[in-house]
Amino acid sequence: MADLSRMRRDYDRPGLREEDLAPTWVEQFDRWFRDVVAADLPDANAVVVATADTDGAPDARIVLLKGYDEAGFVFGTSYASAKGAQLAANPRAALVFPWHALQRQVRVTGRVERIGDTASDDLWDPRPREAQLAAVASVQSTVVDSREELVARVRLLDEGTETEKVPRPPTWGGYRVVPEQVEFWQGGPGRLHDRLRFVRDDEEGGGWVLQRLAP
Repeated sequence: MADLSRMRRDYDRPGLREEDLAPTWVEQFDRWFRDVVAADLPDANAVVVATADTDGAPDARIVLLKGYDEAGFVFGTSYASAKGAQLAANPRAALVFPWHALQRQVRVTGRVERIGDTASDDLWDPRPREAQLAAVASVQSTVVDSREELVARVRLLDEGTETEKVPRPPTWGGYRVVPEQVEFWQGGPGRLHDRLRFVRDDEEGGGWVLQRLAP
């Protein structure tokens, strides 16, 4: 086994205190996301999406977040993909925003819902044509014989629709992760990290409770 024990880093940024936290999780997320954008981090909206099938077997991948508000976090994908099948059977997910350069991460858990055709069109239409062609020509997560096969599918589709708009296929659309817990993690000296978590309290009419977690 490779010895990685010496691959350590020191955490030296200011901590995260309750009195410095925004009053809502979405306002706090917005603060941190603006910090990420200001720091010019690559793929600032990249997020790990973890799902599980009916047997509880976990799966995870990175996607690009397309939007967020108080209702939740939105991303687009193929409904026919592995994650689409998993979400159809078990509509729950966990998200991780790995903002290592700022010694931060945000963790989210919650149920998942489709956002509907109109909202999905709004995600599809701004996509570059090349990305639209790839999404239509590729049945995501299925086995293919070669890359050349995929390239040929895209080329044929491009030639057949070069003067037309590429319509959103019915198998592609948006998902919203509706948060039940949102944790803000700030690295701390000596690994005494700050972890503050907003938890939905349905017994209080859908309000939120703030908790501090041990690192």
